[in-house]
Amino acid sequence: MEVPMNLKQSPRKNGRIYLSIEKSYRDKATGKPRAKTVLSLGYLDELKKEYDDPIAHFKEVARKMTEEEKLKKKLTLSINMEEKLSEGADSRKNFGYAAILKIYHELGLDVFFKNKSRHENFEYNTNSIMTLLVVSRLLCPGSKKKTYEQKDRYFERFNFSLADVYRSLSHFSKIATELQRYLNAQINEKYGRNTKTIYYDVTNYYFEINEGDEFRKFGMSKENRRDPIVQMGLAMDADGIPLHYELFPGNTVDKETFRPVIGEVRRNYDTGRIIVVADMGVITGDNIFYLQGKEKGRNFNGYVFSFSVRGGTKAFKDYVLKSEGYVDKDGKPADENVDFKLKSRITARDINVTLPSGKKVKKTVYEKQIVFWGRKYALKAKAEREEVLKKAHDLAANPQKYTKATAYGAAKYVKNLKFDKKTGEILNVKERPVFDAAKVAEEEKYDGYYAIVTSELDMSDSEVVETYRGLWKIEETFRITKGVLETRPVYVSLQDHINAHFLICFIALTIMRVIQQKTGKLYSAEKIVECLNRISCSHEYENIYLFDYRSEVSDAIGEALGIDFTNKRLRLEDMKNILAQAKK
Repeated sequence: MEVPMNLKQSPRKNGRIYLSIEKSYRDKATGKPRAKTVLSLGYLDELKKEYDDPIAHFKEVARKMTEEEKLKKKLTLSINMEEKLSEGADSRKNFGYAAILKIYHELGLDVFFKNKSRHENFEYNTNSIMTLLVVSRLLCPGSKKKTYEQKDRYFERFNFSLADVYRSLSHFSKIATELQRYLNAQINEKYGRNTKTIYYDVTNYYFEINEGDEFRKFGMSKENRRDPIVQMGLAMDADGIPLHYELFPGNTVDKETFRPVIGEVRRNYDTGRIIVVADMGVITGDNIFYLQGKEKGRNFNGYVFSFSVRGGTKAFKDYVLKSEGYVDKDGKPADENVDFKLKSRITARDINVTLPSGKKVKKTVYEKQIVFWGRKYALKAKAEREEVLKKAHDLAANPQKYTKATAYGAAKYVKNLKFDKKTGEILNVKERPVFDAAKVAEEEKYDGYYAIVTSELDMSDSEVVETYRGLWKIEETFRITKGVLETRPVYVSLQDHINAHFLICFIALTIMRVIQQKTGKLYSAEKIVECLNRISCSHEYENIYLFDYRSEVSDAIGEALGIDFTNKRLRLEDMKNILAQAKK
């Protein structure tokens, strides 16, 4: 909050006193008191020649200047209660996007896009286009056409056409990899990155089209949709801020995305030794060997991977089911009444590795295997299976009601099923379909058991488990992209336009994560987006806009970013100054 003007008397080395009027204020970025000179007056001995009492005179001047400033902040409005809205009136504008602009410019994205377009032959402003696309992806996600049509909801002047937006996508696709590297360097410099642990996962995004192409292919949809998809492999740092992503054709299996993404991080992100945390979908001998192998002078890297209990060897399953060695949360020997138990061992395991020639060879890795069991996990697994088992019983009794597609999930619990390869219908066989009780009993043995394998032999069991639990951050990240950012369905069709679409989402996601980081990770992405959308204003009188929203979240964002979102009214000039400050 600003304070009145004051007369300042500054003694100089020559013994004379210099007078000036200064205004004190609190720095919004640091919270520290500051002062600025608003009027330089001169030396006291010289001013005494003009004024009987210069001190008293200029104290009065400072008082009047304070009053004038207060009057500027007061305005008497004459309101006509019968005034009608003009036809098509829509004067409400968003101002919360100032927070997005602040991070966008803090990361130097404006500088990057301006530099990258400097020697291109197009005339449209790619930085202005990207600003609109990123802001709208966070606050009002939709198609590029919808984004363009709603550009007037912000105070920015977007001087380009819808055709320019589509043309720019090819340019954005061309510089996507370079931008990710640049963004990583900026985050390192501005905020610091923790890349000792890197989380990796894969998801896919669908297109509402009937036929696929060379890129949008039919594959294993994470959402069980029957639409063409593209795969995305994403690496994220230990704080949950995106690091690097790559796109793959929809039929690419998860494990094949691992080395291209992690390889790019290892080669170009200056991370040093890393520990990669990932789910069992990417745990293959080739990927483990790639991480641990010392190739071309690179350092050995580590891993913390989930490991399939049901898919393990007989020896591993026997180890899991043996009660010996398990301890409870307090480290005491676990009995059958505990709700949680854990044990570990260091052991050698053979992995299959593919040589450049294509030949498979066995390599031995030494790793720590951690197994834990939780009662709530066991109960959850049993409950989830119950519905499938009901379906399996009905499938065995009434196979004519089902096809391969509708029998999905339940078919594995029914013996003697055979499907027509073309139609998917269940074929008549000599032996009638029978519910497989033995398979159910075998699966039930492992309910509630989870396993983690790691190269970090000296890491404590609790630290390994805690490190692996951090994988939820990347799962939450994918939830944000699909929910808050509405990344899918994807409305563009050309491959370079698709690439640009995901680059826009990546930038938006990074900005969101930085805002969360700066506000102490106290607020979800949904709460932040809702808040920034509600920081909006309506035109009230001449150049004055009226605000009607303030909350704990808006105060936290404003304090973290040095933007004052607390005013009920602002002049257009003041808002332009705030936006200009956000871009510095």
